[in-house]
Amino acid sequence: MNARAQKVADDAERRPVRPEDQRLPLGATFGYGFQHVLTMYGGIIAPPLIVGSAAGLTPAEIGTLVAASLFMGGLATILQTIGIPFFGSQLPLVQGVSFAGVSTMVAIVGGGGGMQAVLGAVLVASAVGFLITPFFAQIIRFFPPVVTGVVITTIGLTLMPVAANWAMGGNADSPDYGSVSNIGLAALTFAIVILLSKVGSGTVSRLSILLAIVLGTVVALFTGQADFSGVGDGPVAAFPAFLGFGAPTFEIAAIVSMLIVILVTLTETTADIIAVGEIVETKVDRKRIANGLRADMASSVVSPFFGSFTQSAFAQNVGLVAITGIKSRFVVSAGGAILVVLGLLPILGRVVAAVPTPVLGGAGVVLFGSVAASGIRTLAKVDYSNSVNLIIVAASISFGMIPIAKPDFYDQFPTWFGIIFHSGISSAAIMAILLNILFNHIKAGTPPDPSVFAEGAERGASAVDDDDLEDLEDDGVLNGSTGRPAPASSTPAGTTPDGTTPPVGPAHEDDPAARPATEPRREARHVAPAPRTATP
Repeated sequence: MNARAQKVADDAERRPVRPEDQRLPLGATFGYGFQHVLTMYGGIIAPPLIVGSAAGLTPAEIGTLVAASLFMGGLATILQTIGIPFFGSQLPLVQGVSFAGVSTMVAIVGGGGGMQAVLGAVLVASAVGFLITPFFAQIIRFFPPVVTGVVITTIGLTLMPVAANWAMGGNADSPDYGSVSNIGLAALTFAIVILLSKVGSGTVSRLSILLAIVLGTVVALFTGQADFSGVGDGPVAAFPAFLGFGAPTFEIAAIVSMLIVILVTLTETTADIIAVGEIVETKVDRKRIANGLRADMASSVVSPFFGSFTQSAFAQNVGLVAITGIKSRFVVSAGGAILVVLGLLPILGRVVAAVPTPVLGGAGVVLFGSVAASGIRTLAKVDYSNSVNLIIVAASISFGMIPIAKPDFYDQFPTWFGIIFHSGISSAAIMAILLNILFNHIKAGTPPDPSVFAEGAERGASAVDDDDLEDLEDDGVLNGSTGRPAPASSTPAGTTPDGTTPPVGPAHEDDPAARPATEPRREARHVAPAPRTATP
């Protein structure tokens, strides 16, 4: 064999069989890995900040909580990307603390259980999630977009009071709580996020929340609203303490609430694995999904021992893989290694904990709103024609908003009931799951036509569309450009041109010529759902 043929053979042998197995130079690997860290950094530090504040932890303790979340997120990412037998999808997926459980954990803390009850609920629920991963494919059909969309939307909506409280100062007993200076600082941070998203480059836009927090904090230093004097209290580097917040306690109601979150998390991680598989253009089968879910749950079981919470795939990083075209799982592994190093530096956690709460509030409005927007995007994929899905969405989101609009709504109920339903996410998830089963799986008694609410909403939504708006902008007159024939004469409404009254009722279903003119447009609007996009 000549030298040229030998080189071709060697190159073919070194070429990765799968796209995700591609190896980049070391500098590029860690450079792109750091970009993954920056993309998800704001999302991974927000849950410990929210839960720690709700639990009344000191800034130093919140710093420890942040460091633990970074450390466990890094280990979970390495396990997911590198993989060992039965654990890890070996796909470029970044892991971290999920937003899905935040409101539930805050409700557990509010019920008097404290951090120990939160960690105990995470531990047991994650263990149950680990046990059911082989069978999850059998129950995932109960979590279609109409359910997951409701849950994600509710997560964002239930977090808005947190953002508002931060914007006001975070401490209701403080004399400057709700002051113009606090809300003004939050508004400035919010404005910086919007401006960076608008005028920045693609990279700056993706990092707009993190950069806005930095810039808002700099402004707060000049106005005397930031205090970093306690940042030096404690070690610069340290390994996360084992059971640093005490031994977990186990409350049945808290565990039930967290188990609902785990089921939703498993559903979202499954969708993320499938999505990144499509982006990378690699084979994803049931075995690979099960391995990825086991890695998720194993990491979540270990997390409470080091003071962290449930781990799941970060969907915004799935989007980053699509944007950059860098498919290598080893790039994401490098990002996981960076997270581990950051988690070993508790001083960084104390810096984050010292960021003024109004700054976090201004950024939180956008961050939490983006979670709700992601849920709305998922709900847009739901088929609302000739179904009762609109009722499922309406009832579930409304049910989830009850404890947010009226926090004392369940105060007279038993404690276990209050812990479950004081969480808007648990309330919405339970209602969405039950209604989906009732209407979409138990067919007996479900009418073939939509309910009056769904039909009314369908017709209302089709009353005005983009063509109508263009007509109004052009000459102020609806010209029937969407297929509705413009009246050729002054024929009274409700009659045909010959003066007779058209038939009403379901007759038009068999007679295309007799269908209401709005129906063709409605049918045209229901196209095949778009491919799943990344959600935060």
